[in-house]
Amino acid sequence: MIGYATIGVSDMGRAKKFYTDLFESKGAKVVIDSGRIAFLSSGRDKPMLAMCEPYDGNAPTAGNGAMIAFSADSKEDVDQMYARAIEVGATDDGKPGQRIPDRFYGAYVRDPDNNKLCFFVFG
Repeated sequence: MIGYATIGVSDMGRAKKFYTDLFESKGAKVVIDSGRIAFLSSGRDKPMLAMCEPYDGNAPTAGNGAMIAFSADSKEDVDQMYARAIEVGATDDGKPGQRIPDRFYGAYVRDPDNNKLCFFVFG
């Protein structure tokens, strides 16, 4: 149902490197690059992440309460995605762990522009 989600960034080169490095193991790459906006995806007809320098020229801001959650294949995959995010420049916002007993396992980070990301698996 989701085609793409967009986050504001202050440095397009840094953002593209961060997200392509982060999702390299998922086969993600920049599929559209128009200068001020770029789209990352792991394949045709798959959801995309758009990174953009705000159109109005103002600084990007992370939404209070806004977050993008990326599904994982397993708890181990959540742990690996979290570790990779920290390795490529994210900051911790909640180490991997069971959040809802037997239902939700997740980890949280902030990207270099303070956007909140979650890596999760149900079950």
